[in-house]
Amino acid sequence: MPDSDPKRKFATDVVQKLNDAGHHALWAGGCVRDFLLGKEPQDYDVATDAHPDQVRAIFGKKRTVPVGASFGVILIPGPKSAGNVEVATFRTEGDYLDGRRPDSVEFTTAEQDAWRRDFTINGMFYDPIEHAVIDYVGGEEDLGKGIIRAIGEPHDRMREDKLRLLRAVRFAANLEFQLDPATFSAVSDMAPEILDVSAERIAQELKKMLVNQHRPRALELARETGLLPVIFPELQISAEPGEVWQRALHRLQLLQNPGFELAAATLFADLEKTETVESICKRLKLSNQETDHIGWLHKNQSKLADAPSLSLAQFKRTLAHRWIADLLQLMRVDILSRNDDLTSVLFCEDYLKTTPAEVINPDVLLTGHDLLDLGIERGPKFKTLLNAVRDAQLNGEIETKQQAVELAQRLQSE
Repeated sequence: MPDSDPKRKFATDVVQKLNDAGHHALWAGGCVRDFLLGKEPQDYDVATDAHPDQVRAIFGKKRTVPVGASFGVILIPGPKSAGNVEVATFRTEGDYLDGRRPDSVEFTTAEQDAWRRDFTINGMFYDPIEHAVIDYVGGEEDLGKGIIRAIGEPHDRMREDKLRLLRAVRFAANLEFQLDPATFSAVSDMAPEILDVSAERIAQELKKMLVNQHRPRALELARETGLLPVIFPELQISAEPGEVWQRALHRLQLLQNPGFELAAATLFADLEKTETVESICKRLKLSNQETDHIGWLHKNQSKLADAPSLSLAQFKRTLAHRWIADLLQLMRVDILSRNDDLTSVLFCEDYLKTTPAEVINPDVLLTGHDLLDLGIERGPKFKTLLNAVRDAQLNGEIETKQQAVELAQRLQSE
């Protein structure tokens, strides 16, 4: 990676400044893993023997943010192009009474700090000044062999933070590594305990899995370890999955750069009821927009199956929707997974490509205010009138506001 990379340069400068002040500082964790794999780290973390108050004194209190001072974590904001660097004091941790955070920390050495981390490939340090890997846990060897191995006793590591059950699966899938047998056993043994983790944290891990190109492998590994049936019992995935599950994995593999919502809707496509899908979304505490997006895709996944035979109004209303691109991709991967005919999808894509947006979704001719001005009172028929006028417009039966008014009056009198 070139030295001109602003993130790397700033992270190196942070280490240098701590060293110049008489402290020991190193890159730590995931950035070391990615750096050694030849990937550009998304961000850099620095670990040091300097205590939080010393870090703030070195960089200036006004230029640091104590995001987790009690755990020894200080944020150092960098130039806009470089982002921020988290500086954490080497530490050991007490018991994880809540299955997420230690009840106490004690500042210590780099070696002891390495042993409290989750997986060996995340437990390495790197000295960017001396260009040297510092590895107390065998992470470099596991990185070379493509192994995800918990540091120390796997069950102990998982009990400390049970989200690591899912993280082990995600790292193995995304990096195309294998789970060490003992780590695999611990994940399988403790799979039911994933529900001890908050729904929000589970959802965050699932999002990272589903938007990654290795999503089918992540979900299959989650199934093999027993995590997926616990998180999504509605999928009714058996120990020996059949054709339905294989087709779901095939759909997920066929997706092209999906957002989380499209990937989730693709996973849930075989569920019968949209209400079930929306219930899952609420259980995971997804945002209203995420829930609406996933629910709409599920509800409408077959709506354009006979697109050429739909009325123009039905057709245009669906094509004009903001999530139509996702719906067409969902349709495409589902059809391909079943080796069916793509005619309907191709018809929709061609219509979108060759038809002006103002034809697909023209300005509304008649509004609710117009109906009120015509003396039509709000009531059960109000929305029906508006929809009927809009359908006539989309079908090309009317083109002007006057025609829309006349149609509304005629329908009102019937």
